[in-house]
Amino acid sequence: MNYPTIFTNDAIVFGILMLCLGFVFYTESIKTGFWKKFYTIVPGLLMCYMLPAIFNSLNIISAETTQTYYIASRYLLPASLVLLTISIDLKAIFNLGWKALIMFFTGTIGIVIGGPIAILIISTFSPETVGGAGFDAVWRGLATLAGSWIGGGANQAAMLEIYEYNQELYGGMVLVDIVVANIWMAVILLGIGKRKKIDKWLKADNSAIDELQQKVEEFSKSVTRNPTLTDYMIILMFAFVAVGLAHFGADHISSFLYSNFESVSNPKSALSSFGSGFFWLISIATFIGVLLSFTKARNYEGVGASKIGSIFIYVLVATIGMKMDLGKILENPGLILIGLVWMAIHAGLLILVAKLIKAPYFFLAVGSQANVGGAASAPVVAAAFHPSLATVGALLAVFGYVVGTYGAILCAELMKIAAAG
Repeated sequence: MNYPTIFTNDAIVFGILMLCLGFVFYTESIKTGFWKKFYTIVPGLLMCYMLPAIFNSLNIISAETTQTYYIASRYLLPASLVLLTISIDLKAIFNLGWKALIMFFTGTIGIVIGGPIAILIISTFSPETVGGAGFDAVWRGLATLAGSWIGGGANQAAMLEIYEYNQELYGGMVLVDIVVANIWMAVILLGIGKRKKIDKWLKADNSAIDELQQKVEEFSKSVTRNPTLTDYMIILMFAFVAVGLAHFGADHISSFLYSNFESVSNPKSALSSFGSGFFWLISIATFIGVLLSFTKARNYEGVGASKIGSIFIYVLVATIGMKMDLGKILENPGLILIGLVWMAIHAGLLILVAKLIKAPYFFLAVGSQANVGGAASAPVVAAAFHPSLATVGALLAVFGYVVGTYGAILCAELMKIAAAG
């Protein structure tokens, strides 16, 4: 029996979602007693998904009766991309050295090829796990994982829109994303405690890391200052003027391509995704952020541009969590197995390449998390090596946002082929 949803007013629903986020962040900040032990086991990000999911499962709120997800995905998501990209320093990233970039792109390639290989492996003994037709097709759902594991939550939401996976089944994919990604992050953090032994086994040279650490400390000191009301207004101006421009460009580009190119208007074409207005919305917003990074606008990172962008991402995370029906999550436990095989391929490729090029464990860990964890966890992993290196994780994670959607589309098309085979 389907019970009616208790709260359908957008303002009330948004208030409940913010209550969930505030509760998680407040309790996670408590460093003693029960909550410290709780968050050692259960990641805060998982709670940001699960609390709205519990409210949804209890019919207190529902994504079907509110516009909060639409608002978050169409306005806050592109705004967050601008603010997370505005601080990117392409020159600084290239100055990290070729090994850092190779490890980052190795992580990306590991996700791109890991998905279709995992489908092929699982299909040999459980073809129903990777099957499905139409918008229920498992490969469409796995495309959202590709978006998350190459870029982050923003790209995950983009792939959900582009490939139109059945949102009633999406909760299972979100669970796979969080469970598998956090298992891998736990392994990486465990490795940090043994990084000297790992670097010795990799025969890595850490002098570049030490030099980088000094540069990052100097940069952080040069831009950090106490924010004013004017600073916040200008940050929001950058974000939402860019959102407006992105919507304007997306509407015109998608309409033009759809009207003039059969390969785009044909839904069976591999290029049909380029007719998606949402795809162009995300791409243009990211491009504007990259352009702003070459101006003095990037200095607004010193007053919290990326923090505001992260707030928008977490609101989006909560609205996505509201789509989850916990009663349906365990209908296909094979999905967890797909995720574990997929992540094992990603990890194996990273270890192989790190050994071949003698890359420090720092590059392996941050290069992986800049893909898999995105802006939410890459700075955390980088800071675990040294607090001043958090910016490096953020920069690489933002770079992941730039390539995330494109890499995920390539992965999705390969998974489509693998699933058909």
